[in-house]
Amino acid sequence: MFKNTINNITAVIKRKLSLKFSYTQTIAFGFLTVILLGASLLVLPAASVSSEWTPPLNAIFTATSALTITGLAVYDTYTHWSLFGQVVILILMQIGGIGFMTLITMFSIFRKRKIGLHERQLLVQSTGVLKLSGVIRLIKKIVVGSLLVEFAGVILLALRFCPRMGFRSGLYNAVFHSVAAFCSAGFDIMGREGRQFVSLADYRGDLLVNITVMLLIIIGGIGFIVWDDVIRHRLRFGEYELHSKIVIVTTAILILSGWGLFYIFEANNALSGLTSGDKIIAALFLSVTPRTGGFSTVNVSTLSESGLFLTIIFMFIGGSSGSTAGGIKTTTLAVLLLSAFATARKMRHVTAFKRRIEDRIVKEAGAFVSVYLTVVIIAVLILCVLEPFALKQILFEAVSAISTVGLSMGITPLLGDAAKIILMSLMFIGRIGWLTLVFALAGEHYDPPIERLPEKILIG
Repeated sequence: MFKNTINNITAVIKRKLSLKFSYTQTIAFGFLTVILLGASLLVLPAASVSSEWTPPLNAIFTATSALTITGLAVYDTYTHWSLFGQVVILILMQIGGIGFMTLITMFSIFRKRKIGLHERQLLVQSTGVLKLSGVIRLIKKIVVGSLLVEFAGVILLALRFCPRMGFRSGLYNAVFHSVAAFCSAGFDIMGREGRQFVSLADYRGDLLVNITVMLLIIIGGIGFIVWDDVIRHRLRFGEYELHSKIVIVTTAILILSGWGLFYIFEANNALSGLTSGDKIIAALFLSVTPRTGGFSTVNVSTLSESGLFLTIIFMFIGGSSGSTAGGIKTTTLAVLLLSAFATARKMRHVTAFKRRIEDRIVKEAGAFVSVYLTVVIIAVLILCVLEPFALKQILFEAVSAISTVGLSMGITPLLGDAAKIILMSLMFIGRIGWLTLVFALAGEHYDPPIERLPEKILIG
């Protein structure tokens, strides 16, 4: 009798919550809850090397950066945070990369509890999959695939780290950096006293470390839908979904073009002291990491003006939808370029690979980039008023934050409290998406059943 009563009360609470919170609101508030929980742990004396309390705002900033898998840091991760603090950051990165709704679902599956329609809708919203059917099967693939890829990264990185650092420390470093790279987080524990925020600079010419980290970033950044396509259809590109085709082609073009451009821009600048082979590796790494890995083998503040601008462009683009990456996404860029091409040729519809892209998708792509740019412009204007740094430094930091990249020109630890709050807001918006945030704050809006009279205006 008592058990039935408890079950009935639980069911009523669940119904009330499902009525009170929309899917987008649940995702947004879920992220905030995990951030605050992580910050409450990082603020503790046990989380810092000095065994002192960490200022709450800096703890919240670090937790936000870790959960949104950004990598911007007010402290060097190794020299400030203790092993406990680093593990908290590691867990937050893993939750942010795979998705907290995905993890909750896996726990439900392990408990053999039925996954309801409401939870399935949340999963579709949080993982960015295209349809409701088969979402649980895809979630299992995401979790298992993520762990397998990270494990492979650990093995490869350990081959280099263990001989240099010792087995224990090398294995721990391999785990931390494999998770950070796959989740596009950008946190590193390579710093030492007197040499902080060095990232992977000591491995600039190491082919194994560079290729492993780049592959982890690329695999994590192409998106879970593409994974599923590749697993099901292998190398039969013609059988892939349109989304996967656009992602793969756009990603390849960006990496290869960026590789060549960075080599041209930086061969006699930031890379001038390196051998020819190291220049080639470093240029490729510069092309991959802004979208949105966050690691660096070259100090970005030493890049030429053209190299910095290209890095900002790549950070702005980011990875692919439904992945661990941020930015406007490769598919958004592709849709806008295809739309411009179709408009120039006076075509009725936007097409790619002999398929028509829905008009709604084209509108959403334009709206997404417009809002994204507006948010960046407003944030940069406010930061320019608050901080004494150069425009290029502030722009770089703001784009890095909203695109959840984590690359920095070194000014993040020097920012005031108000500027840190702005960057935290940008990281949060960049991770959950502006549509999710708008719907979470205002609720979803539906057009009234009225057909408005059309009228022409001049543009361009």
